[in-house]
Amino acid sequence: MKYKLVVLDLDGTLTNSKKEITARNRETLIRIQEQGVRLVLASGRPTYGIVPLANELRMNEFGGFILSYNGGEIINWESKEMMYENVLPNEVIPVLYECARTNHLSILTYDGAEIVTENSQDPYVQKEAFLNKMAVRETNDFLTDITLPVAKCLIVGDADQLIPVESELCIRLQGKINVFRSEPYFLELVPQGIDKALSLTVLLEATGVSREEVIAIGDGYNDLSMIKFAGMGIAMGNAQEPVKKAANEITLSNDEDGVAVAIEKHIQLSCPM
Repeated sequence: MKYKLVVLDLDGTLTNSKKEITARNRETLIRIQEQGVRLVLASGRPTYGIVPLANELRMNEFGGFILSYNGGEIINWESKEMMYENVLPNEVIPVLYECARTNHLSILTYDGAEIVTENSQDPYVQKEAFLNKMAVRETNDFLTDITLPVAKCLIVGDADQLIPVESELCIRLQGKINVFRSEPYFLELVPQGIDKALSLTVLLEATGVSREEVIAIGDGYNDLSMIKFAGMGIAMGNAQEPVKKAANEITLSNDEDGVAVAIEKHIQLSCPM
């Protein structure tokens, strides 16, 4: 099979435990792009948090795609064209805010290069800011200061604190938004139907690529759908067990160049120029 598209989760997949792309992964990914294979960086991160990695991989030169907010946005990184966008209904934002406040948790969203929150010193807010290399803008009035519509909100806190919040919001907003954990301490609040595989369907229709021509590599629960969807779904060695069970095969971990190992197995690399 000649693969035309490689879809990569970021944290725990493309990047190592230091949140960096290793030299081997970088070289391999640039070489397959030189051979005409296109990359898709698919992450729950906001677009701004993906851009540095896309540029490091020279996706602006080779026509790669950014699939941010777990599929809420698709951007052609060569032309900067927004190919697809889905946002939260404005009316759910006050519900999310009050639920967070009632449970003494922090809520945040994104505005360009900034994270907006009322609790800038919350350690989990700081973790999200560090992960995405974004500044934090503190506000005294979250509901007034954010710019609607928003693609995603995040409620953050200790894992056990988020359990009742997740249950409550799943019930109260059923059919209106999707609620899930990307990490034990991150509760993702995204538009209904947002899913990496569903967004890939949109991208494949636009590019004329078939599912069978796609390799998808990931490690987390939010990667399950795209791993099942792709012609070749690959789980990282550090992936969650359900992800490993759903995958066609398992590669090495993100600290062992697992992405490069998987790609070199399935895509013949030509000799460097």
